[in-house]
Amino acid sequence: MTCPFKYFKTSREIIRLAVMMYVRFPLSLRNVEDLLHERGIDVSHEAVRFWWHRFGPMFAAEIRKRRIEGMRSSQWRWHPGEMFVKINGERHYLWRAVDHEGEVLESFVTKTRDKKAALKFLRKAMKRHGRPDTIVTDRLRSYGAALKEIGAANRQETGLWLNNRAENSHLPFRRRERAKLRFRRMRRLQKLASVHASVSNHFNSERSLHSRANFKKNRAAALAEWRGLCAA
Repeated sequence: MTCPFKYFKTSREIIRLAVMMYVRFPLSLRNVEDLLHERGIDVSHEAVRFWWHRFGPMFAAEIRKRRIEGMRSSQWRWHPGEMFVKINGERHYLWRAVDHEGEVLESFVTKTRDKKAALKFLRKAMKRHGRPDTIVTDRLRSYGAALKEIGAANRQETGLWLNNRAENSHLPFRRRERAKLRFRRMRRLQKLASVHASVSNHFNSERSLHSRANFKKNRAAALAEWRGLCAA
């Protein structure tokens, strides 16, 4: 396998750091440039933009490949949900599926939120992760129609507050969206949503469920694994 950093003058450690800062935290490109400058690293925000577009999907793909193998339990219970996102002032919909442990399984952008869009989203998620035992949704009728068509209507659960896990999972992306200010293309939104989901999964240590010592170990392990991405 050819090293993806082969023809870059900047070290791979700096590239990984810049991409992580931009995707993981609600920072603009110029914020990342300033933070790197404080650490004695002189790069432009355009370089950060190029690195993010070039390496972000590669890092996300490697994270997904490693995590999907150990996520068989994600077939137990899913929490799909959709959020409004504007692209050039027009309303679009970002569909996201979260499992019972808070892992973001799939992100998908559409112009509508009808049966056709829900069906396409669910089929894409199931193709990658298999069919869950239970699908907890809100009361959007598009879910029921789509699940009925694929023969999974008996697996759907709806009810007040049942889908809070999906709603809460939208918050980190909302913070990232505000720093981004706006999106211009569906393709760019789809790329950012997919990469952001993988990076969030990678660094999600469930802080409230662990002692401080275990949290520090998990965080250090996640950082060490990040620094080894695309190391061939």
